[in-house]
Amino acid sequence: MLRLASGHGYMLPLREGRRQAASEAMAPRHTASEDAMERAPAAANPDELRPVFEAEHISKSFGGTQALSDVSLTLYPGEIHALLGENGAGKSTLIKIMTGLQQPDAGELRIAGEDVRINSSQDAQRLGVAAIYQEPMIFPDLSVAENIFIGHTDRGAIVDRRAMERDARATLDRLGVSLDVGEPARGLTLAEQQTVEIAKAISLDVRVLIMDEPTASLSAHEVRQLFRIVTNLRQQGVAVCFISHRMEEVFEIADRVTILRDGRWISTQPRAEVTVASAIHGMVGREVVELFKRNRHEPGPVRLSVKNLHREGVFDGITFDLRAGEVLGFAGLVGARRTDVGLALFGIAPADAGEVELEGRDVHIENPRQAMELGIAYSTEDRRQLGLIMPMTIAENISLPSLPRFLGPGGFIDFAEEVSTAERFRKRLAIRSNSVETPAGSLSGGNQQKVLISKWLETNPKVLIVDEPTRGIDVGAKVEVHQLIDDLAAEGMAVIIISSDLPEVLAMSDRILVMREGRQMAIFAHGEATQEKVLSAAMGQSGDLFPDGSAAAAVAAELDRLVQGKGLEAGQ
Repeated sequence: MLRLASGHGYMLPLREGRRQAASEAMAPRHTASEDAMERAPAAANPDELRPVFEAEHISKSFGGTQALSDVSLTLYPGEIHALLGENGAGKSTLIKIMTGLQQPDAGELRIAGEDVRINSSQDAQRLGVAAIYQEPMIFPDLSVAENIFIGHTDRGAIVDRRAMERDARATLDRLGVSLDVGEPARGLTLAEQQTVEIAKAISLDVRVLIMDEPTASLSAHEVRQLFRIVTNLRQQGVAVCFISHRMEEVFEIADRVTILRDGRWISTQPRAEVTVASAIHGMVGREVVELFKRNRHEPGPVRLSVKNLHREGVFDGITFDLRAGEVLGFAGLVGARRTDVGLALFGIAPADAGEVELEGRDVHIENPRQAMELGIAYSTEDRRQLGLIMPMTIAENISLPSLPRFLGPGGFIDFAEEVSTAERFRKRLAIRSNSVETPAGSLSGGNQQKVLISKWLETNPKVLIVDEPTRGIDVGAKVEVHQLIDDLAAEGMAVIIISSDLPEVLAMSDRILVMREGRQMAIFAHGEATQEKVLSAAMGQSGDLFPDGSAAAAVAAELDRLVQGKGLEAGQ
């Protein structure tokens, strides 16, 4: 599966060229052994090695919920071991047990053949076990060097900054990466932040590195850089436990694959013996012949008409019609500014010029409140930071945009109505939670995405804009989100889907609008859109760059060249 790159335009405003410079700075220095490293065997034969980490017959329950039941995982030095499973399969619980954040009810842990108890993250650190996550744990006002050594307790009462920066550079050298260790971490890209997290683990003599969805927010080129670093770690004998919902990444980098389902161990196999179909079947317990399936129907009249939409320095000339019951996909490479168009239509970052008509009436959208009153809703790409308030319950999050509707006499919230409404969405969208009083932060990514969409459906929109609706969720939840979008379109809602997953855009969209560096390049009908045509347009070419249809390698190379080349300002 080929995945287009994406960014976080309005969250991390970077000057033009910043990401390009960052990519060049992060590019590993070429050495004489680089080609040999990339051609080296994936990992030594596990039968000839002593496991560096063993979790055997691990069980863990929370009240009446069995999170793990008799799960085992073995990691060897110098291997990349993929851990797969749907959200709720038990991956997060297993990681927390491995890193000392939770204790198992039953089972054993061993490091290098010796039984251990990991009672805290400090114990894990001492034993050489570390984890990095999708959202890096960076202190923005500390320097890169300070972030790398923040967990060290053996550097004395007075910090020798010169020595710390020297050691930080040496640690980054082990990864083949160059960063200014004296600069504040605030200005780092997400990819650089991930690198600092890895350097932090390496500085603690890590033997087992757990990587939980590390690529979810990275561009295609940044993913390649990260994989080069991970391959470097493998050559140094580090055992890497790699967790990702992106199948193409798993099959590119993993040596072995373990699958969990419903808190139980399903299988552990060499990567060569696993197919995408068998992996998905193992995760969901059923055959998934076609992940993205639309029930096509004839759309209704034009609901939203956009002509020559413009925002200075961001995008220009955006023109399209969106019909009732239609799904319009937005595709493009990193820096295409797709998200910025969505933000303009929702009034977060209004356009400077252009015409917008809603159901034949001219409208001027200056802020989100006005957009909501007109019947436009926007589901953000960043559900954790911008979409949901994690400590609040499902019911509270769903009611938030429509709060005035839930106010009773005296201005007090009608909690019974709030809970009843949330319960209706819980059943309709199959949100997996025993109660709508559950905090959103305790839900899996797929269920959080359903709560986020419910929150905006409660506003009864005429136009729904969903930005990266399946980012970071498992294949089963993706099918459910796609089914929901199809159902909404069948009911007559006009939907815009912004996605970096090209197969998703191709399968879900009735038409596809392709952008490049803030400009509209083409609009394809579903029947004429192909991966090659969309990518050709996204790369600024007319026609089809790859007419023979066998373009996978060429597309990857061209995409890599483009991402390194130009137009890499923040945004989509």
